[in-house]
Amino acid sequence: MIFFVPPSHVLAGTMREGTGNAYSDAFIEERAVNATKAAREAYNPHPHLAVLNFNKQILQDQDDDDEDDYNSTRRMLNGGRSRSRRRSSSKCMATNPIDRCWRCNKNWAQNRQALGECARGFGEHTTGGFGGEIYVVTDESDDDMLNPKKGTLRWGVIQEKPLWIIFERSMIITLQQELIMNNDKTIDGRGVSVHIAHGAGITVQFVHNVIIHGIRIHHIVSKEGGMIRDSLDHYGLRTVSDGDGISIFGASKVWVDHVSLDHCTDGLIDAIMASTAVTISNCKFNHHNDVMLLGASNSFHGDEIMQVTIAFNRFGKGLVQRMPACRWGFFHVVNNDYNKWEMYAIGGSMNPTIISQGNRFRAPDNVHAKEVTHRDHFHHKVWKHWRWRTVNDLFLNGAFFVASGDHSDIAQDLKRHMVQAKDGSAVGLLTRYAGVLRCTPHRPC
Repeated sequence: MIFFVPPSHVLAGTMREGTGNAYSDAFIEERAVNATKAAREAYNPHPHLAVLNFNKQILQDQDDDDEDDYNSTRRMLNGGRSRSRRRSSSKCMATNPIDRCWRCNKNWAQNRQALGECARGFGEHTTGGFGGEIYVVTDESDDDMLNPKKGTLRWGVIQEKPLWIIFERSMIITLQQELIMNNDKTIDGRGVSVHIAHGAGITVQFVHNVIIHGIRIHHIVSKEGGMIRDSLDHYGLRTVSDGDGISIFGASKVWVDHVSLDHCTDGLIDAIMASTAVTISNCKFNHHNDVMLLGASNSFHGDEIMQVTIAFNRFGKGLVQRMPACRWGFFHVVNNDYNKWEMYAIGGSMNPTIISQGNRFRAPDNVHAKEVTHRDHFHHKVWKHWRWRTVNDLFLNGAFFVASGDHSDIAQDLKRHMVQAKDGSAVGLLTRYAGVLRCTPHRPC
């Protein structure tokens, strides 16, 4: 088998560099140890099986669509046109297997936590605040970093128990410092319009089991740091924040879904420092340079544990590079829509495994930027062994993907199981509803 399983010394004690803390006290040290343990448990030693399972789910979803279309056609041929029209007007608009899990239920607002069973890909075991209480954000202020008021978003995310966090009304939340999340939390913006904007971003550090869904994150800026509470029983001195929209640091089981992001000082989404079991799906990315960094640095071997699924996203207007940029780990980039990047779409270094499957790549008009892939400044003698594979991608306007490495094992698995994700021609449908949804109670979302 060609897939690398990190040795135990890589998984242990390697996630404490550059934490953003001015000093590491016993609480931070314990969180780092627990995060390492959680990452070890979340790591999949057979990532190719996760790829195959995800593909099966996509095909099963397509089979269900085909059956619905067949039954609808039969009703029309039997004189049931009016009934068919009434049915199609209320037909669920979900177009991919993640959305199919919950969007067709008109009572989604009464059963919000059903979303906690819908993650797919490497983050499939992420349940967030499933089973916990519903916490309602009623106050958009963010004035006190040490003793946040009950009713604010900051108060909710630092609690020690699982919480499903929703919002009383539409609001714009300007974070005065980075929002540091605790374990077992869901931020759920469905049904209202929630913006995290013009302040700091969201930090998911040394924790596990977090869902971020249905919010807009934009115009995020670097903040000076200071004393910030990260749990009920602890606060610490934080250094200057980078200005990421969402920063995933030494975390596992994280699912970011139906989030719209643009205009952040640093990355829109970064996952680094041995984060793993991550799925980023149904998101919309616009107007940014360094879109998504997966892997801390060329020297940090701890990111060999990183496993990320990037599915059904739209990489749209004004994007330059890193969609994503990958280091060290295993990345399944499947059924995403790429539209006219400025430099490149998918890049990486330090021998990551990248399976690009069923994506649609529309190159920019610039003749010097047609290549999808980018390998920093490494010589061909080095990167020719990196396992970068393209499977059923669609290339438009001169786009091309430079594959490398030996993928014979996974190619044989795909052939033997006769499983493929949808090819690039289906991407328009699969990503049609990427970004924040307009959900109305008592109607399918």
